[in-house]
Amino acid sequence: MRAVVQNDKNRTRSGARARRLVRCCGAATLATAALLSGCAGPDGTRATSAPGAPAPARPLTPEARQAAEHERLVAAARRWNLAEPPLTAPPPPAVKPRITARDGFEVDHQEDWGLPPVFTTVPTEQKVVFLTIDDGAEKDPKFLEMMRDLKIPYTAFLSNYLVKDDYAYFRRMKSYGNTLNNHTLHHPYLPGLSYEEQKAEICGMQDIMKKQFGKAPTVMRPPYGNYNQDTLVAAKSCGIKYAPIWNEEVFVDHWEFREDDQQLRRGDIVLTHFRGRDDWNGTMVDDMRRFLNKVTREGYAVARLEDYL
Repeated sequence: MRAVVQNDKNRTRSGARARRLVRCCGAATLATAALLSGCAGPDGTRATSAPGAPAPARPLTPEARQAAEHERLVAAARRWNLAEPPLTAPPPPAVKPRITARDGFEVDHQEDWGLPPVFTTVPTEQKVVFLTIDDGAEKDPKFLEMMRDLKIPYTAFLSNYLVKDDYAYFRRMKSYGNTLNNHTLHHPYLPGLSYEEQKAEICGMQDIMKKQFGKAPTVMRPPYGNYNQDTLVAAKSCGIKYAPIWNEEVFVDHWEFREDDQQLRRGDIVLTHFRGRDDWNGTMVDDMRRFLNKVTREGYAVARLEDYL
């Protein structure tokens, strides 16, 4: 009798174990489930489908992933009413280009003192341009959504008096992989200030950036693109290594060019601003549509500036 009871108990335990395995593995047979350990198949992969069900999808090949991403960008371009999908930037160079001050944009002792170079174009053979956006006045959530959807990198140059009412907006921007840089505390005309006043504007913004966004940047844009030797000496003392300005500026309804031929060049830095209908006849989304349609039509991709510095 005891043996019969034990056998019954064994059968009960076995049945319960099998039922647990079936529940765990979804739709494996009892025979298959008994062979599984923790719902894993013979090859160590996790069982995910029942017999007769379609096999789990195999990992996509690089070519298939590329095709899928292209289709995703086509849909995103259609969603944001672009003429065509933006081009994907090539990988940044393994060896970063040497950045020097643009001819005519140097100050005294530029090289001797190792001052941050002021430049408008990055030396590169890649057909890329760099998008930079200044100040932080407009905080359009649709802009963040658009640029994330299209995977367009950009660099924001922030002035504290315009961003302090919503640091969270720019933290979100940073979380999407974009870079936040220094554009001074109050956006003054720096050459009109003393050295100490300029240093306070630049170093003060460095402190804000570190406190609010976790890191003091090494890139600063002087407001209006105006600077003097004191600006660059002060910037260096605050930890700044580069002072890029721009070669083109895009608005919601037109472009402006520094060069007489009004042409984009490889490595050009493009400026726009955080602006909306209060300042423009359109939104930041409209502004980005104008920017992206032109650069894509002319065969340029948008790359991240800091990847080349």
